[in-house]
Amino acid sequence: MRAFTATQDWLTVVQLPSYTPDLNPVEGIWSLLRRGFLSNIAFTSPEHLIRTIRQGLRTIQYRSDLIDGCLAGTGLALTPA
Repeated sequence: MRAFTATQDWLTVVQLPSYTPDLNPVEGIWSLLRRGFLSNIAFTSPEHLIRTIRQGLRTIQYRSDLIDGCLAGTGLALTPA
């Protein structure tokens, strides 16, 4: 593969780590959900679980500071440098 990509001028290959949850802002959102909305609950049905997750996501949606914190924790930016 390296020999092939080296002969292609138009192709840029970037080696990414195999698993990097610390670079994924969604992991921060799931962490907020687990700690704030999904802990210490015995769900009575799948619908109960879905309602609780939706409620948590709606709450997080209106707290831009939480979303910014999840993004800042990755070291990534929304705007190009």
